[in-house]
Amino acid sequence: QVPLVESEGGLVQAGGSLRLSCTASQRTYTFADMAWFRRSPGKEREFVAGMRWIGDRTEYVDSVKGRFTISRDNARSMMYLQMNSLKPEDTAVYYCAASKSLGATMTNPQSFTIWGQGTQVTVSS
Repeated sequence: QVPLVESEGGLVQAGGSLRLSCTASQRTYTFADMAWFRRSPGKEREFVAGMRWIGDRTEYVDSVKGRFTISRDNARSMMYLQMNSLKPEDTAVYYCAASKSLGATMTNPQSFTIWGQGTQVTVSS
């Protein structure tokens, strides 16, 4: 059973919106942190947004602050990434990730041991 499954991404015009979802095969309250990362061609995997399950603390990379919102629905074992005012530079494969380690650094992909398969988001100019 795939532990994390992202929803299908898509092609949107610059300025448009898209919501990604991540479905977990186990109860999300068993995770310490969940996050979204992305990888653009020729670049390293980049932290986008994260949420600590205890206290609901959220964190975002500067380039998406004010445009992206991370949220969760524990009852449905799902996490979301609402992306507004999309820019061509947001084009990437987006991955959801989960960690069971308390106190991990959310911005570091090595803190996460459970990953989805990734979904392509393309923003046209």
